[in-house]
Amino acid sequence: MLRRTALAAAALLAAGALALSACTAGGGGSTPTATGKPDPDASVAIRLVLEPGNLDIRQTAGSALDQILIDNVYQGLVARTPEQDIVASLASDWTVSPDGLTYTFTVREGVTFHDGQPLTPQDVVSSLTAHKNTPGWVDADVTDPTTGEVIGGALAHVSTIVADGQNVTLTLSQPDSSLLWNLTGRAGTILKEGDTVDYKTKANGTGPFVLKNWSQGDSITFARNDAYWGDKAKVAEVVFDYIPDNQAALNAALASEVDVVTGFDANLKEQVEKGGDFSLVLGKSTDKGTLAFNQTTGPLADKRVRQAIRQAIDHDAFIEAMASGETLYGPIPSLDPGYRDLSEVAPYDPDAAKKLLKEAGEEDLELTLTIPNFYSTTIPQILVSDLNAVGITLEVNSVDFSTWLTDVYTNHDYELSFVLHTEARDFENWADPDYYFTYDNPEVQSLYAQSLAATDEAKAADLLSQAARIVSEDAGADWLYNGASVVAVGTNITGMPSINVNERLDVADIAKSNG
Repeated sequence: MLRRTALAAAALLAAGALALSACTAGGGGSTPTATGKPDPDASVAIRLVLEPGNLDIRQTAGSALDQILIDNVYQGLVARTPEQDIVASLASDWTVSPDGLTYTFTVREGVTFHDGQPLTPQDVVSSLTAHKNTPGWVDADVTDPTTGEVIGGALAHVSTIVADGQNVTLTLSQPDSSLLWNLTGRAGTILKEGDTVDYKTKANGTGPFVLKNWSQGDSITFARNDAYWGDKAKVAEVVFDYIPDNQAALNAALASEVDVVTGFDANLKEQVEKGGDFSLVLGKSTDKGTLAFNQTTGPLADKRVRQAIRQAIDHDAFIEAMASGETLYGPIPSLDPGYRDLSEVAPYDPDAAKKLLKEAGEEDLELTLTIPNFYSTTIPQILVSDLNAVGITLEVNSVDFSTWLTDVYTNHDYELSFVLHTEARDFENWADPDYYFTYDNPEVQSLYAQSLAATDEAKAADLLSQAARIVSEDAGADWLYNGASVVAVGTNITGMPSINVNERLDVADIAKSNG
């Protein structure tokens, strides 16, 4: 069974401002070191790009919610670090049976929800059961409408969920190497059983912050949870200011209206650092600038044409234009298990591209690129120039995101398309022939299934690596760049995460000094 996940619409929208923020070859940068004394009563303002449409972590897709709510407001039995390691959270520890079929978690005592009610193992059972079985919830089980068979879902292999004292045990029908990772996401968030909170506008979690205020169209404010079970947040308040325009965000920073700016162009480094109040920090991310090929019909059904397009594109040009960067030649970024450098699969070689097009009988090819209109024009400009150099005329169809979702994502009505996929560990999409990538390779699907069933992490990663190489060798798509977190941090701010902040932004360790 393959777990299916929908494209994170909000994540892609947020990515529009990140399209030229690309990547960093060296990995995560360190945030500045403040010299003043941290103020526990301080308020920190952080600029983000896309505001969520509502706050319902159960049913509303999009990384805009994961980014701010998971870790800060809602928590699971386990959590993930920015470096993508899995660590204890509401479970003080856990064990996995040698056969990979039984996971036993010890639920922490002394944890309370924001409404003051205690967390119980039954809340855990209720939450995980609901995440698995409730139609419409993000990551819930997906069933074949004809057979009724479960064909997807983050907890699809979980057969039973039971509590015994402080222990909660998950029994699986078959091993699933992705289970712990899935429990760090939506499918693992623990909610109070029978809660009547209006999840669209309110929240009731167990995290270090409580939702204080949502001024729709402007900002979301968190206040420190002084009853938190773990280390208390280091500031009294965090305000997420939603400022879509980069220049407006930069102006707000220079006017001391925000303390941190995320999701902007690294080329603005000199401007943002000019006054000495901010430092630009670059960190790794799982953002993948993906050029999708519709392989169902037409010229792109020919692997030679797809490979020609890949070899016609100068990937380094994107990095140079972005003033930061890391190229990517396969579907797995360096932060994820299974990553390998696949640059030799599609090296920049316009002459080789022309030869492949000639062999395919497509020397005067015309194609259309469908791209959401919030992305910078630099991306299509480079593509138009590079493809024109090998005899491909590229027409750019810039559309609003709702049109992209309908035409490309839902109806698969496109030839080439570009979006930035921010999700970590999302290789499953390449093992799903119904996904909008239109890629269908039974060997890849088998390797992915084997990686899920592996009980050894190294083996699972190796199987993913093998599958990723096949996808790249098939020219299943092209990956223009591996994006980075680009963050401007006030020099009086410490503890600001710098890795993968577009997906998760744990702000509990942020501190602000008076000087």
